[in-house]
Amino acid sequence: MTCYDVQKDSVMQTRTEALYRLSRSKFRSSFHLNEQDRKYVREKGMDTIRAHAYDFVRTRLAPAWPDNDGKQTPMKGHPVFKAQHACACCCRGCLEKWYKVRKGTELTELQQEKIVNLLMAWIEEEMKARP
Repeated sequence: MTCYDVQKDSVMQTRTEALYRLSRSKFRSSFHLNEQDRKYVREKGMDTIRAHAYDFVRTRLAPAWPDNDGKQTPMKGHPVFKAQHACACCCRGCLEKWYKVRKGTELTELQQEKIVNLLMAWIEEEMKARP
């Protein structure tokens, strides 16, 4: 299985393990795609949603010091935003707390890819749970 935890010295986890840990958090597990989100995913397709996720991660999360860190990810408006909050990939503070990815260092391409893969796994699970 692919490991997503990208900090060199941290314990590696699979996406399944990460999603399980997140499901145990009252706050993280409160996020779900609504019907409008699911319709958007169906209309755009998973490839487009993945492209959006890469763009959001690259522009809003990958910089060492993102603009408005802690407030850069809206709570609604796009399925990826909800996935970012559900997966604790919404700001550098959450990345540090949940995944030990330190603030102040730019995310590598590999780290960005692993974050996107986690977000997409969450979206895929949401689409299966409530088609």
